[in-house]
Amino acid sequence: MPTRLEIVTAERILFEGDVDVVVAPGSEGELGVLPHHAAIMTTLSPGELRYRTDGEENYYVVHGGFMEVRGDLVVVLADAAEHVNEIDETRAEEASERAQQRIAARGEDIDLERALASLRRAQVRLLITRRRRSRQRSTVPGSVPK
Repeated sequence: MPTRLEIVTAERILFEGDVDVVVAPGSEGELGVLPHHAAIMTTLSPGELRYRTDGEENYYVVHGGFMEVRGDLVVVLADAAEHVNEIDETRAEEASERAQQRIAARGEDIDLERALASLRRAQVRLLITRRRRSRQRSTVPGSVPK
């Protein structure tokens, strides 16, 4: 029996459907959820949330939030999230560079915590996008893994 997964942000519902397994970036490390998992509520760290349905993996980047598991229902309430295919790597690189410049400038008008949070978001987006792209290339017939 599959587990029902809902991935929700304040702006939209990103995914609703039955899945075989969910792996989320919990505050204490990766947390895997299979059908009939014990009830749990945890905070999410910025990172990769993935799920598998019928052998197909799907990947999202989440930037904090909460995950609740009740019976065969997993609800992810993410502060922000996006499917890895929605990420524009060039824009993420530019955001990282801008945040680094703001941090380096350290002017009085710079909100350091906000700049650091922007940098962390951009770095997580880049890390996961590049990891997915690398794995996709290595699974293409005839490709050479790096």
